[in-house]
Amino acid sequence: MADLRDLFRDLGYEDVRTLLNSGNVIFAGSDSAPAENARRIEEGLTARLGVSSRVTVLAATEVRQVVEENTLLEVADNPSRLLVMVLTDPRDRRLLEPLLKEDWSPEAFALGQRAAYLWSPAGVLRSRLPEAAGRLLGDGVTTRNWSTVTKIQTLLQQPPK
Repeated sequence: MADLRDLFRDLGYEDVRTLLNSGNVIFAGSDSAPAENARRIEEGLTARLGVSSRVTVLAATEVRQVVEENTLLEVADNPSRLLVMVLTDPRDRRLLEPLLKEDWSPEAFALGQRAAYLWSPAGVLRSRLPEAAGRLLGDGVTTRNWSTVTKIQTLLQQPPK
């Protein structure tokens, strides 16, 4: 994670923090659009670390919106089994809308503006939802469990050290 933090600093970002070994990075210091930041970071990952990976960048307000729009908290009693699929391109939300018409019981599916929420009470590995959504989105999504999403939000609310 130290190499990742160094890469972000070398790209000109400030207040760079990482969340455990999750690959999630909190940073400041850019007036560029999220898509431009993602492109720069992707290029830096490849050039400097030899890692080819899609990057999704959200502003702190977008993370807060993702948390606030989760309508599955009433049924989801285990944060590790509640997945949040953050869309790289919010316009891809329309691709997931047909999934709202299907009965996923005992699982549950909901959509926000920028994320899909997947509740898998029997465990993520047994869930049909991530595969169905993944087929529709390809690599246009990044997925985290609810516990990680709330840790990211908490980190965003803390002042940098």
